[in-house]
Amino acid sequence: LSWHTKDQFENLDKHSQWGIDFLERYAKFVKERLEIEQTYAKQLRSLVKKYCPKRPKDDEPRFTSCLSFYSILNELNDYAGQREVVAEEMGHKVYGELMRYSQDLKAERKHHLQEGRKAQQYLDQCWKHMDNSKKKFERECKEAEKSQLIYERLDNDINATKSEVEKAKSQLYLRQHMAEESKNEYAAQLQNFNSEQWKHFNVAIPQIFKNLQDMDERRTVKLGEMYRSFAEVERRVIPIISKCLEGMVTAAKNVNERRDSGIVVESFKSGFEPPGDFPFEDFSQNIQRTGSDGTIGTPKTEGGKPDPKHAVGRTKNKLWLFGKKPKIPPSIPPPSLPSFPSGHFQSPKFSTDRIANHLSEMRNAKTKIPSFRTVKRGVRVEDLSHLPPEQRRKKLQQRIDELNKELQKEMDQRDALNKMKDVYEKNPQMGDPGSLQPKISETICNMEKLRSEIHKNEVTFPEDHPEGSYTDDHSQEHRSPPQPDPHEFDDEFDDDDPLPAIGHCKALYSFDGSNEGTLVMKENEVLYVIEEDKGDGWTRVRKQGGEEGYVPTSYVEITLEKNSKGAVTYI
Repeated sequence: LSWHTKDQFENLDKHSQWGIDFLERYAKFVKERLEIEQTYAKQLRSLVKKYCPKRPKDDEPRFTSCLSFYSILNELNDYAGQREVVAEEMGHKVYGELMRYSQDLKAERKHHLQEGRKAQQYLDQCWKHMDNSKKKFERECKEAEKSQLIYERLDNDINATKSEVEKAKSQLYLRQHMAEESKNEYAAQLQNFNSEQWKHFNVAIPQIFKNLQDMDERRTVKLGEMYRSFAEVERRVIPIISKCLEGMVTAAKNVNERRDSGIVVESFKSGFEPPGDFPFEDFSQNIQRTGSDGTIGTPKTEGGKPDPKHAVGRTKNKLWLFGKKPKIPPSIPPPSLPSFPSGHFQSPKFSTDRIANHLSEMRNAKTKIPSFRTVKRGVRVEDLSHLPPEQRRKKLQQRIDELNKELQKEMDQRDALNKMKDVYEKNPQMGDPGSLQPKISETICNMEKLRSEIHKNEVTFPEDHPEGSYTDDHSQEHRSPPQPDPHEFDDEFDDDDPLPAIGHCKALYSFDGSNEGTLVMKENEVLYVIEEDKGDGWTRVRKQGGEEGYVPTSYVEITLEKNSKGAVTYI
């Protein structure tokens, strides 16, 4: 069925406009759909970003549940990317194509309608010419009939003159001639109109309607193609989306509760031994015993010696499982009273009070001496002594590995600079070898600093420490200069002579000595060594002016005297 069987031009005009409006409506639907996809993808990416870890990778938990969740976030981020692809493809291949095609349809429809209106205007013009000639022919015929009646009346009138009859006859002939010409013109215009009207309704209008029909059918076909493209855009991303979902399922399967438990054990394993039993403290030693055998005495083992497992010193510096060791009120049992003759016997109470007073004064005097526990290291390396042994070993090993990597980079850079220097020396036109020397020196200096850092960490690297080697003093976050034996202060009250020098040292670097107990030194300064490094990274030195203090062992080059443990030189 063709449209040329229809003659409702105005209805076809409305239908073609409706078709274009429907196409644009579908284009608007596609636009809103892709905007939803864009918003959905944006919200998904924001969600992933919100829950992605913001800490460095080294600080990330290694639990399988966490790693699986991060894998799911990565897959969800890829899924959001596919939604963006869908939106982009819809915008380019569907919405953009529809809008371009809509503009083409509007231009084509306008052209066809203009052609139809021109044909209609031409037909109307032919009809108007035919109608005018018809009216003229009718008018001339009436005038001819009127002239004929006048002529017949005068011709039958005996009173009419011959001239009047002749004049009427001439007028009749004229009117009849004009009526004949009008008749011929009307016939020609009518024939022309009928011909144009046939062409209009059988050729022009059917062709215009056919063009409009083709245009509308092409519009319908285009809509079908766009419907298919709309679905194909979704279909193309389904395989990738399926892979994302499979990745999420795989991440869920990788959750391993046993492995997570092992990580917890490995992360928080302290390496401490369980605390020993509390000792029994007997406060009844100075009470005079009666003859009764039922009094409670100090628990003893065989041979009358106390059990070494109950010694106070064994639990003095241990870390406890759930925090610090419970504080026990200090008790200093007075020494046993000497025996005096009966005539010279003094009151036990007086002797005990006097000894207690002396001990109290000695403790007060010791508290005035600066404690080396408050001295913090002024160098970069921290020995992490506040951590349990296992954790400290891991952290130090990680730090040493990082420093070794940095050292390898510096060594590679030094080798590259030396090779470039050799090339410049062989080919001076390529560059000045001397210009590379500052950079080479800087690299070597960096290497020495890194080696020093590595040595410091290796020195503090924990081995198999004996029980009680880690204290419960959490305020000592960094390793400080060695703490002297408390009993050594008893001798210092009576002997103010300075310690003898056992060697000398040369400062490799400057040290600010900003912490209490440390000593300021400048590069290349020569100092006296009065106490060797005891494994904590600090050496006690004295300036020529008599000022003493601790400096980092790795900052000085030490030479011991021959008469003190042999001649030894180390950095």
